[in-house]
Amino acid sequence: MYIAIEGIDTSGKSTQIQMLRKHFPDAIITKEPGGTEIGEKIRDIVLSAKAKSKKAEFLLFLADRAEHIQEVVEPNLDKVIISDRSVVSGVAYALIQDEISQTAILHLNRFATNGIYPQKVFLLKLTKEELEFRLSQKELDGIELRGSEYLLEIQNSIIEAAKLLKLDLITIDATKSIEDITKIILDNMKEMDD
Repeated sequence: MYIAIEGIDTSGKSTQIQMLRKHFPDAIITKEPGGTEIGEKIRDIVLSAKAKSKKAEFLLFLADRAEHIQEVVEPNLDKVIISDRSVVSGVAYALIQDEISQTAILHLNRFATNGIYPQKVFLLKLTKEELEFRLSQKELDGIELRGSEYLLEIQNSIIEAAKLLKLDLITIDATKSIEDITKIILDNMKEMDD
């Protein structure tokens, strides 16, 4: 079972992954970008926001994704894999850049992933007010410094990306309690097993 927890920065992805780890102690917990040794280096480059070219940024994400699928996901498809972000984020970010055609984005991501996508995607969705409050409580990275409007555009694009990839997307109100969100995820994972 391969699932992805999606959401913009501060939506609570890390918290939910920690909660799921308690329920699935043998699960493979991973992330995109950065779930491999090379991926960590790529993640540092992307989060520094130093790439001047949006195409370069897109290709860095693709390189990370290809390595991640080959090193982490493919060898563990018989286990529970819980990923902090996935191809869905990659497609979402690329869609809002408006530099690459939708067709090219989908083809290049299929190439990078060998067509291996999460079986279920959980989007922790934030309101503008809650996002701005949460951002005000932390030191911002290069992506977060682009502002709340940019992040909310990505959130909407995540929904569009999941549709384009024909993935099962469960949208969850990220302002719900941690326990309520975990229960929704667990209930949906149980349905996958039945």
